[in-house]
Amino acid sequence: MKRATLVSQSTRNRIFQEVNEAWKRCDFSVAIGKMEDISRRDPANSGILLDLGYMYGQRYDYAAAERCFERALRITGQKTGVLAAAGQQCHKFGNFTMAEAYLKRAAERPDVALATLILLAEVYERLRRSEAAASLVARVLQADADCASALLLRARLERQAGKLESAGQLLRAFPANAEPALRAKASYELGGILDRQGRYDEAMAAFLEAKNRLLPNAAPHLAELKIVRQRLQLLQSSLTTETVQRWQSVAPDLNPPRRLALLGGHPRSGTTLLEQVLDSHPDIVSAEETEIFNFEAFIPLTKLLPVDSPMLAVLEAAPTAALLSSRQQYFAAVAKFIGQPVGGRLLIDKNPSLTYLIPLLLRIFPEIKLLITLRDPRDVVLSCFMQAIPLGQVSAGFLTMESTVNEYVAMMGLWQTLKPMIEGQFLTLRYEDMVEDLESVARKSLDFLGVAWDAKVLGFDEHARNKLVRSPTYADVTQPVYKRAVGRWQHYQKYLEPHLAKLEPFVKAFGYE
Repeated sequence: MKRATLVSQSTRNRIFQEVNEAWKRCDFSVAIGKMEDISRRDPANSGILLDLGYMYGQRYDYAAAERCFERALRITGQKTGVLAAAGQQCHKFGNFTMAEAYLKRAAERPDVALATLILLAEVYERLRRSEAAASLVARVLQADADCASALLLRARLERQAGKLESAGQLLRAFPANAEPALRAKASYELGGILDRQGRYDEAMAAFLEAKNRLLPNAAPHLAELKIVRQRLQLLQSSLTTETVQRWQSVAPDLNPPRRLALLGGHPRSGTTLLEQVLDSHPDIVSAEETEIFNFEAFIPLTKLLPVDSPMLAVLEAAPTAALLSSRQQYFAAVAKFIGQPVGGRLLIDKNPSLTYLIPLLLRIFPEIKLLITLRDPRDVVLSCFMQAIPLGQVSAGFLTMESTVNEYVAMMGLWQTLKPMIEGQFLTLRYEDMVEDLESVARKSLDFLGVAWDAKVLGFDEHARNKLVRSPTYADVTQPVYKRAVGRWQHYQKYLEPHLAKLEPFVKAFGYE
């Protein structure tokens, strides 16, 4: 018998609005509490439970998310669509193991949608189970030979298997009526294949086609990016050596000290490679590509001052108790995210985006160590431009060569400003040195971090094959070190030429003349 709803539609809509507003303010516990309340008052609503499960998953409480999904399945009689929806929610919050479990159950049903099979195949591909992914793709294409998402995944699997010609043929025949986002992904994929084949002008044409398909939807993301960059520029211009030294002087008030390092630098500078190397060490654990620091450590401090207060004002006004709370919340969230206690190990937060937020890290964790990877700025810019990253605030800055150069100048300009303020607290490492002599760079890194040498780090590729890698380069780091990306910019020099003057100061400063 269906349980009665104890709340009117108007009340439900009002509460949903309050939930959305609280979530946008990052008042996550308030938002979840309101959703729990509406679920209790409308117990037969599986949609609410699916949304609530997603919210718990976004907060790294995967057990609570699973409880919500299982309740939704019980009240709907284990419907295939609900299984698929639960898997989709897990995929959205990045727990691919949970996603696989629900999607696999849905895939066993005769009424499963083809989109669900494709999503499961994508999960298998991310988990490096290529045969299982290919089998599902074949199943979809048998039912719909023109399914664009299946054809794209088949091409990616072919490329990963080294079958560049057949992958390229699939992409050149990609359905013209596919949605723009899929056509953009296909163009990125084709561009990467053409680059590997040495067909550089054709590759650039494919990348430009991908950008043109994304540009019409980029305006909101570019507006957000502009606001964020303005706030960061204000922070950069306001920060002084004296301020940073004062933060260092109060470090004893923030006991206990934490073993923490940031692995940063500009995206596409080798952070993923070095992260996998260091994560192979038994005394190190890494958290890769998360927003935990921002949501758990910094944003709570912003609530102590009026909305839109300058970042430096937030940092300066933060009382010791609030800083201690941010430190504790950060480590607790990381432990939930990685599914294990950090314990006494060194935690490495690998996230190039946090390079912009180093001043915030220094305030909350004055004992932090910084590993900053460098790479020829021209190769970095080209690699960012070529990378197929879903359209968002960060990737919107990579839609033209000029904006990609500007993003590089902004981030590494901030780094150049910070360097003299934190002597002794950072180590810079070159990507080119990593691919030339990985052991030497690994030893240098571990020595700086105060961690004893362990030869396990040289087997990073095997280690990476046994874990989820969240970076867009997840497939590359499961291979031994290769050098084909060094100096790649020279093949595209004519496209970079109008912007090289902006990069020249960094080329000189980082020793790439």
